[in-house]
Amino acid sequence: MISGGSTGPNRADQLLLREYLRSPDMAEKLDASLHLREHFGSQGDWFSRLWGGTDATREEFHEYYLRRVQVEYDEFAGVLVLKAQAYEAEQAQRIAQALVQEGEAFMNRTAHAIAQDQVNFLEGQVSKLYDQVQKSRRTMLEFQEKKGLISPEAAAQVLAAIVANLQGQLADLQAQRSAMQAYLVADHPSIVLVEQRIDAIEKQIAQEQAKLAAPGGKTLNRTAEAFAQLELQAKFDLDMYKTALTALEQGRLEATRTLKKLSVLQQPNLPQDALEPRRLYTTSVWVLTILLLAGVLHLLLAIVRDHQD
Repeated sequence: MISGGSTGPNRADQLLLREYLRSPDMAEKLDASLHLREHFGSQGDWFSRLWGGTDATREEFHEYYLRRVQVEYDEFAGVLVLKAQAYEAEQAQRIAQALVQEGEAFMNRTAHAIAQDQVNFLEGQVSKLYDQVQKSRRTMLEFQEKKGLISPEAAAQVLAAIVANLQGQLADLQAQRSAMQAYLVADHPSIVLVEQRIDAIEKQIAQEQAKLAAPGGKTLNRTAEAFAQLELQAKFDLDMYKTALTALEQGRLEATRTLKKLSVLQQPNLPQDALEPRRLYTTSVWVLTILLLAGVLHLLLAIVRDHQD
């Protein structure tokens, strides 16, 4: 019986296994290990032996193999029933044991191959995404080294704070100048000094703002935007890598859950009584057949004699 996880027996798998055990390849494999051509060709009566022996063709041997090995599917019980015939009890048992072993190996190979293909695919995706994550991080590091900035966004925030502070100082100086102009002449040294400080702060503000943003220039806002794009790509690649790792673990669990196992309900036993050939039955059939043919022949001769008379 074939069972897979908690899904129970699988009819399709059992039928597939049945065809595999009945295949010409299986017949040749058993012949290579158990010398079936020699065994069936050198023993037995005229009717039951393998004609040709070791020289029998592949087709002849396979046809004879199907007469000596029966693999049937029991629809009601949902199991495969295997029977093997040979001229020696030990040989029959060896054939049955070999078929059970080959069937189990076939199911394991098939199930493991499918599961391993799924896991290998997921492992390949994880490896590719890991390389992509490393590439994205290297691109970020190269960008930081090229610009001399760890975080352009933080640098932009610092510049914005400096500009805001300068603008506050500018507003204070402009207020002082307005107050002085109320009681001092326009060319008074105090007013001139304040105006010089105002001009210096305005130039400083213009320079800092030019670093932050300017039409068509290599400004900090463009640098911050480019770095944000690289950072976003690196984060996206990392998220994809994490998702792939999760999928890989789930795939391994799913592959383990769907593995199938061949359960042997009855181990191949060593026969104690020869069930074949059924000599009494066969002899009786032949005697009855001969008597029937003799009766028919006698009847035909009687008819011929009647016509002659």
